[in-house]
Amino acid sequence: MGQMVVRNLEDSVKAALRQRARRHGRSMEEEVPEILRNAVKPGVAHGGLGTEIAGLFQQAGVSSDIAELRGHEVEPASLEP
Repeated sequence: MGQMVVRNLEDSVKAALRQRARRHGRSMEEEVPEILRNAVKPGVAHGGLGTEIAGLFQQAGVSSDIAELRGHEVEPASLEP
């Protein structure tokens, strides 16, 4: 297996990695390779939120375009019976 050294990593990033590893019940040495493995997995969407949502609809079998709602005035929902 290969090794990597990451230099000039901000303290805030290191602290966030430590917290993330703790949430997942792993050490930082286990967490970082897992993050890298997930980042290079084939088929993982690397687009924005819209791209990821479109991918979910694609898997559900929705084949037609979903119209955008830009330019429509938003009205609050009525909670009255």
